[in-house]
Amino acid sequence: MASIFKALHRRSFLVGGLFASTAPLWARWKVSASVVPIEEASVESLQKAMTLGSTTSVELVRQYLQRIQSIDRSGPTLRSVLEVNPDALDIARSLDLERKTKGPRGPLHGIPVLIKDNIDTADKMKTTAGSLALVHAPTPKEDAPLVVSLRKAGAVILGKTNLSEWANFRSTRSSSGWSGRGLQTKNPYALDRNPSGSSSGTGSSISANLATVGIGTETDGSIVSPSNANGLVGFKPTVGLVSRRGIIPISHTQDTPGPMTRSVRDAALVLSAIAGVDPKDPATLMAKGKIKKDYTEGFESASLKGVRLGLLRTYVSRHPEVEKVARRVLERLSAEGAILVDVELPERSIFGEAEREVLSFEFKADLNAYLAERGGAMKTLKDLIDFNEANKETEMPFFGQEIFLNAQARGDLKDEAYLKALAICARGARQDGIDAYLEKYKVEALISPTSTPAWLTDHINVTGGGGFSCSSLPAVAGYPHLTIPMGAIYGLPIGMSLIGNAWSDHRILQLGYAFEKITQARFAPRFLTSAEVPN
Repeated sequence: MASIFKALHRRSFLVGGLFASTAPLWARWKVSASVVPIEEASVESLQKAMTLGSTTSVELVRQYLQRIQSIDRSGPTLRSVLEVNPDALDIARSLDLERKTKGPRGPLHGIPVLIKDNIDTADKMKTTAGSLALVHAPTPKEDAPLVVSLRKAGAVILGKTNLSEWANFRSTRSSSGWSGRGLQTKNPYALDRNPSGSSSGTGSSISANLATVGIGTETDGSIVSPSNANGLVGFKPTVGLVSRRGIIPISHTQDTPGPMTRSVRDAALVLSAIAGVDPKDPATLMAKGKIKKDYTEGFESASLKGVRLGLLRTYVSRHPEVEKVARRVLERLSAEGAILVDVELPERSIFGEAEREVLSFEFKADLNAYLAERGGAMKTLKDLIDFNEANKETEMPFFGQEIFLNAQARGDLKDEAYLKALAICARGARQDGIDAYLEKYKVEALISPTSTPAWLTDHINVTGGGGFSCSSLPAVAGYPHLTIPMGAIYGLPIGMSLIGNAWSDHRILQLGYAFEKITQARFAPRFLTSAEVPN
């Protein structure tokens, strides 16, 4: 086993590219003596500093790169960033010049962003979904539309983050945050605890202040769960609000990218940049006429006074420590004038098996289509299965690929079993679920604790969560889901969720901003072990 770990460690350095590019990258420019602090810095504060000339995009990029070097690969060794963009400083330099000559493009001009390694970039970085099988795959032919939008807004794509390999859709016994390429990502609040998945690297890195903002993706819980575990704001938008093209897929029914940030305002600014219609992603055609130019609009006057919120009390009582924190927060909301109405939603078991059927069918079809477009040796799911089998020591040292095998055995998307499961999901989560209960109880949104605190990472027993999550209902429905930090349990952060119906994204963010003003619960990690977590 020791030899396997040595091989994994050695190989990750070779394919990650971090050390090969980082040291000379930040050595090309000197940081001014009076740099602006980047820890817990917001988009607006950094934008103001650049406008005043107190800092530059180059200086920001260099500071983040130095922080990645000192925190992510040495020191606490979070292993949250797979590689950095070797052109990041050149891009920042050109954006600084553009600011001087033409002015900023908008709120994200010069702001460093980390994105999940299942999002295509047509540059010098790799796109692998954390798998060694795609390390030598051809560079994507073009940037994913959301990357195009970020670049157009003036953001600097700083690097790619680690993830649960294949977005946690390879094995039922997987360790969240582990990938063959990047190994195990750690939680910055307690290094032996899990960052949750599958956007684990984005969650860990943004919480640890390795970039200003980040992008994750979600099929069911993969934005909100790592945001909950890492003390972040995470927003899963309505499916179709942001293009999914150029993202290594699981399910065209449920997949969506979204922002992971340290504040609701930053999440709204990122969403403003990436939301849009993509003619090549049919789901986005439904968003036509529903997209806000500025998702921060109305934030300053946002309030919970008189707002009816449907409380999913069943989740409040599922974990005694979560319940203690949640009750205190809910009392504060009531004191601010929020009207909390008890709502009993259908259990996930109503559509749980149907969701698994849908994901299994769509994964095979959607991934095969992506791989065919990408080109290279890995052309089908079957090729990936064979690769993993041939490279067990590095790809399957802890868990297998039973989800892959199950998906490979499925038929096409005309299969009666798939169509039946799809109908069950749509009705159970939408018509008979969120839509029906928002109407029945006359509430604007549903509110619930997001999940339990981070669990201990254990590759041998593969403990994973073991608690609850309120992610499935909005995930299956394709509806917006926002999590915001609400407090901590023994030094481990936990979040509160706000869930709405289709295209209520702006309103959910407004409510989230009002919630955040009341609670102010985000706190920076101190890089502890569980033995050091305070009582």
